[in-house]
Amino acid sequence: MANIKSAKKRILVNETKAARNKAIKSKVKTCIKKVETAVSNGDAEAAKAALRVAVTEINKAGSKGVYHKNTCSRKISRLAKAVNGIA
Repeated sequence: MANIKSAKKRILVNETKAARNKAIKSKVKTCIKKVETAVSNGDAEAAKAALRVAVTEINKAGSKGVYHKNTCSRKISRLAKAVNGIA
């Protein structure tokens, strides 16, 4: 356990940031799952709509530093490829 005031503050700040990052990652995973579900059902319109939402969320996560920009690009590319495969 930390005794120094600044160390105690770091612990609190790190917990706050970890919770925020976890919430953002969870939202991204949910969006990705919605796209994959629409693709597996063969619903092109729903997949395209879900893809737009997912791309926005992934880019937001990247801009906030939750994901590296290359990770964002990879996720978007894979989703777009899957959606274009059924269209």
